[in-house]
Amino acid sequence: MSDPAASPFAQWTDQDIVDLVGAYPLTWVVSSVPEFRATSLPILLETDDSGRPVSLLGHFAKSNPQVEQIRAERRALFLFSGPQGYVSPELITTTRNWAPTWNYATARIAADVQFDEQLNDEALEKLVGRMEMGRRVPWTRAELGPRYERMKRAIIAFRAPIVGIEARFKLGQDERDEVFSDIISGLHGSELADWMRRFNANRP
Repeated sequence: MSDPAASPFAQWTDQDIVDLVGAYPLTWVVSSVPEFRATSLPILLETDDSGRPVSLLGHFAKSNPQVEQIRAERRALFLFSGPQGYVSPELITTTRNWAPTWNYATARIAADVQFDEQLNDEALEKLVGRMEMGRRVPWTRAELGPRYERMKRAIIAFRAPIVGIEARFKLGQDERDEVFSDIISGLHGSELADWMRRFNANRP
């Protein structure tokens, strides 16, 4: 949970983080010792019974050199980026005395990566289940047949208990009502507009 006294862009709920990661699961996993490395991975966010984010679940290719780096220093940063976009003064009909801006939703999660090959089946099953959810004919790993076991041996799963979350949702909270309305009209139908409405639910 964010600090209510913080910038309006830094105020969020646990559900905001859950929904951001759920909608945009591809993250940069960044490690820094002895040098910076980064890998893009799809990640699942796990919560406790109250809905509080508690851990991240995913997998690396065993051949990725970042695996050994993280084994030596488990703390890593998971950088999630949600809807974002340039907002032009062209959208503003009430004034030209308004500067362009960029709206976005991001989350920076620090977590301690714990590799465990015994998690491979669980990590793959949950990831595939999440990505296939709602499809007309959901694919299952069983359709790979014997290939599944061979492919599974090439990865190593992990669960990463979360130690800190920083997030920034710059979604028009500081705009005047008439300017906000213009931006929403100009971005109508976009995911960015949907998230702007979410963070400005008290607007008329």
